[in-house]
Amino acid sequence: MHVPDGFIDAPVSVAAGVAATAAVAVSLRGARRELDERTAPLAGLVAAFIFAVQMLNFPVAAGTSGHLLGGALAAILVGPCTGVLCVSVVLLMQGILFADGGLTALGVNILNMAVVTVLVSYAAFRLLLKVLPSGRRSVTVAAFAGALLSVPGAAVMFTLLYALGGTTDVPIGKVFTAMAGVHVLIGIGEALITAATVGAVIAVRPDLVHGARGLATPLKLRVGGELVDAPAAAPAAVPAAARSTRKLWLTGLATALVLAGFVSFYASSSPDGLEKVAADKGIDAKARAHAAADSPLADYSVKDVDDARLSGGLAGVIGVGATVAVGSGIFWAVRRRRAQDLTAASTAAPSAS
Repeated sequence: MHVPDGFIDAPVSVAAGVAATAAVAVSLRGARRELDERTAPLAGLVAAFIFAVQMLNFPVAAGTSGHLLGGALAAILVGPCTGVLCVSVVLLMQGILFADGGLTALGVNILNMAVVTVLVSYAAFRLLLKVLPSGRRSVTVAAFAGALLSVPGAAVMFTLLYALGGTTDVPIGKVFTAMAGVHVLIGIGEALITAATVGAVIAVRPDLVHGARGLATPLKLRVGGELVDAPAAAPAAVPAAARSTRKLWLTGLATALVLAGFVSFYASSSPDGLEKVAADKGIDAKARAHAAADSPLADYSVKDVDDARLSGGLAGVIGVGATVAVGSGIFWAVRRRRAQDLTAASTAAPSAS
């Protein structure tokens, strides 16, 4: 659903950019509360994993494909504010390095693919967790539902932006029907990928899944015929092996590199949902060439490497490396700022008293 330059006019693109900038600023502040010494390194990995999986277009209908958006996955694994930042980093890397998604449309893409997907999916996820039985399976089910809803939510946001600033004269009813229809199908793929990934992580390290925190229910004792909460036990010491995230980080990075460097060669070559709708309805009549169209990595291939498999694989590996490096740097800085805030608060407390 990467919107290229020229689909949305300048005023609406600027307004979307302002809204996206505000959302990223709020997310940077919120991420300080979500990230700790264990989850901060994983946030950069989540961004790299989303980048890799977005290269794996899957067929959804005749002549149409879809790919992961990633907002639901990121929000559930590392938190909604951090999730917005993860997807924003991916979109920035794709736009600058790979000419995927217009640079003037970056705000539109962040609003659609990062902000809306996170808000819709995480709201649905939390709502479902309140009504489902407490447990890991419920987290996976809620993740599936949240991801399923997030993709049509992003399609609706694009339709709204197109209604406000579309550069072609296409009836908005036709745009909405086409976008909603195909992206409901893409949402099923999004939901399956999200649920499978969340389920895999929660099976081995539930303590690292943001959406799974607080799952433990208090032990009940029957006293005088009534159930009462048992006294809280002293927290057990956590083994160093359980605290470490190195094994999970290395496994996740290796998986992302394999997906981007090898599996991506077998992805569907059909246009994705937005590309197909744009071509069928004439939305792309005024699309402009990407400013980075001559980039050495444009279109996810390495310039001057003739072998298509090698060229695409190298581009994918470079993209994963760049995304994990930039993302990890950002999240390390956010985590360091939180540590500084906590230190300042602790030193100021005695003097305040």
